[in-house]
Formats: sequence, structure tokens, C-alpha cells
Amino acid sequence: MEKKIYITDKERAKCQKAADAFAELYEMADIVVLDVGRYGFVMLKYYTPPHGFEEDATFTDGKALFEALWQEWLDMKLYLIAKGTPLLEKGYKGVFEGLTKEKQSELIGRKAVFARMAGIGL
Repeated sequence: MEKKIYITDKERAKCQKAADAFAELYEMADIVVLDVGRYGFVMLKYYTPPHGFEEDATFTDGKALFEALWQEWLDMKLYLIAKGTPLLEKGYKGVFEGLTKEKQSELIGRKAVFARMAGIGL
């Protein structure tokens, strides 16, 4: 029986670059991205012992993985900014809107930095 391959070599390389670009995210949150061979890449989130990871998602497209990691990074940054304050009750969108324009621009500007690191065009 022939084993099906779900990701091309080209997309594997794109996914690996996207995963590598967000290395700082893995230090901030219980998130890890793994190359799972012919299946693509898997993002595992929210580790709780003894059950393991609460969520997983599989990616075979570098751009899709990049966008998912970008959203996780942005949400984590907003959470860390609002942690311990009433701002957190407004959700991530409310936290973002409560920031100064300069801080909003700084956060959004990081997407371009990550995109360059990952070799992804925006």
C-alpha cells in the first residue's frame, strides 16, 4: 500500500521557516510546532498535565502556518500587556484598541519582521 504524502517539499521548507521565525513564541506560551513528516506540521497548544495538549492543528501550507503563528504571537503579547489589569476583560481586540497608536504600530510592525524571517510575502 502506497503511503500518501500530504505536504510538498516546497511547502515543508516554507512551514519550517515560519516555525523557526516564531521561536520566541514557544518561550512565551505552551505552544510548539513540529514537523510530522508526510503529514505536514502540527501546532500543539495549551499543555496541561497529565492529559497533554488541549488543542492541535495540522498545516501543509507555509502561509497558513505563518498566519496562525502570527495570531498566536499577537494574542500572547496582548495578554501579557493586559495581564492583571481590567483591560483583559475587553478581550484581545479591546486590549489592542486601548493601546497607544505607537504601541499598536509597533506590534503590527512585528508581522513584517516575522514575514521577512520566514520568507513570506505579505
